[in-house]
Amino acid sequence: MEKPSNLLLKVSRRLFANLDERESFIEALVNPQPFQPSILWCQDKPDMSPFPVEIPTDWQPQFIDRLCLGEKPGQHPLHEQGYFYCLDFSSVFASSTLLTIPQPVRLVFDMCAAPGGKSIFAWKALQPDLLISNEVIGKRLGMLISNLKRCHISPSTVVNRDSSIFAEMIPFSSNLVIVDAPCTGQSLLAKGEKAPGCFHPTAINKSANRQKRIIANSAKLVSHQGYLAYMTCTYSSEENEQVCEWFLERFPHFQALEISHLAKYQSHLTTMPCYRMFPQDRLGAGAFTVLFKNTYEDEDKEINLDTISSYYIYQNIKKLS
Repeated sequence: MEKPSNLLLKVSRRLFANLDERESFIEALVNPQPFQPSILWCQDKPDMSPFPVEIPTDWQPQFIDRLCLGEKPGQHPLHEQGYFYCLDFSSVFASSTLLTIPQPVRLVFDMCAAPGGKSIFAWKALQPDLLISNEVIGKRLGMLISNLKRCHISPSTVVNRDSSIFAEMIPFSSNLVIVDAPCTGQSLLAKGEKAPGCFHPTAINKSANRQKRIIANSAKLVSHQGYLAYMTCTYSSEENEQVCEWFLERFPHFQALEISHLAKYQSHLTTMPCYRMFPQDRLGAGAFTVLFKNTYEDEDKEINLDTISSYYIYQNIKKLS
């Protein structure tokens, strides 16, 4: 096994008390192995899959297929036609908390949406009256728009604004706000990709501070009795459990919900119900996920989705033209 860095060793010691688990985690990062690809069926799933599939996990939704190793679904004609979206199974794990949200759902707001996987999952799982997918980084908008169009995700619109603007403009508007927070991306290493400096304390602290700002702004959009889903694709507790603990201290009317189908993935780094997937589980490169509920019970003013949709479409045309 390649020699791990001192920073990786420090993170592994914080994550795992058991030496065998620690070594398995490090091995998965320094000698990455391929994971089975997975797909989300945006259109009706065919009776006969065009791909060989793995036995589903007990929490895997029916519209997800985990394929056999070596399959390349992105090259299949059905992909170009928008029948399915390719995504890491870690994203399925993180998004599976949304399966517990009761319907109907009027408005879903995805705050950090590109390239679109979590937006598409929420649209498929919850069938909202309107999906708004925001991406603050302009160069990532093209991929987000392309994926939503290709997969025929409607009614939906794409916007390009800072989270603070939405917190001011449409407070208490959204039944669900998704924060797939920008992070240090440590799980990229488990995919054999590069993530320079991802374990450095400076990078971790900078990322955590940005995450706190985004989740605080996002919370202001959540309607009374609505939901806030927070997730990352990184391992450090500073970007995960500690961000969530910081959030609950400042927004005590939110409550972290227990997700029964993820009970065996419960994080041991906090008493809060939140969940982790690690690369040594051999399902995906890794993820952290938690679902909060706004416990306020007062009735909110009914929002006009047509007005919101029209406004954002107009703003988006202005921005992209």
